Amino acid sequence: MSFETWGVFFVSYLFITLAPGPNVLFVVQNAMKYGYKEALLSIFGNLSCQAIIVVLVSFGAGAILEQSPSAFFILKVIGGLYLIYIGVKGLLKNDSPKSNTKTSIAREASNKLLICKTGFFVSASNPKTVIFLSAFLPQFITSDYPVESQFLLMFFLICVIVLVVHLLYSYIAKNIGRNLKNKLIGRVFSKIYNSIFVVFGGGIILSNR
Repeated sequence: MSFETWGVFFVSYLFITLAPGPNVLFVVQNAMKYGYKEALLSIFGNLSCQAIIVVLVSFGAGAILEQSPSAFFILKVIGGLYLIYIGVKGLLKNDSPKSNTKTSIAREASNKLLICKTGFFVSASNPKTVIFLSAFLPQFITSDYPVESQFLLMFFLICVIVLVVHLLYSYIAKNIGRNLKNKLIGRVFSKIYNSIFVVFGGGIILSNR
């Protein structure tokens, strides 16, 4: 693949990633609530799922989903319900008082694992991603080089783009958050974030194929 083709891929995927979606929302939410380490854990969970999706795409999973409307519908409903669950759980969550140090350390470790797992499942929530990447990625594959190495390089570029874009969104959101350090405003933003998750989930379920 020529340098120009890789450039087109990079720019194209950059614009796709710049469009805010559940993944961006989840990373930004964790950056504002906990910090950049948790934002990176969210990104790691997201990219772990993306790695699996890229492998599935290389084996033709998109074509299988296209030819199986029932499987696509089931995955779509499960993914949409999961996003709704995250949103409703966040809306119903109350701020609890801080506990002792030992409890806090144990809770922090478990919370980091939960953030990583949730990042993975948020990324997996929309089966359209598989179909989209199945149509998008092969356009940049050529017969000049091994297919496996080209998919690997594309995934590396996806990682770079996602990392930079998501951290940029997190940086902007945290700067806004510093200027709005008020518990009431924080709760309002939390309600907005979680309501958007519910909207995203409903949109996935109700969307046409």
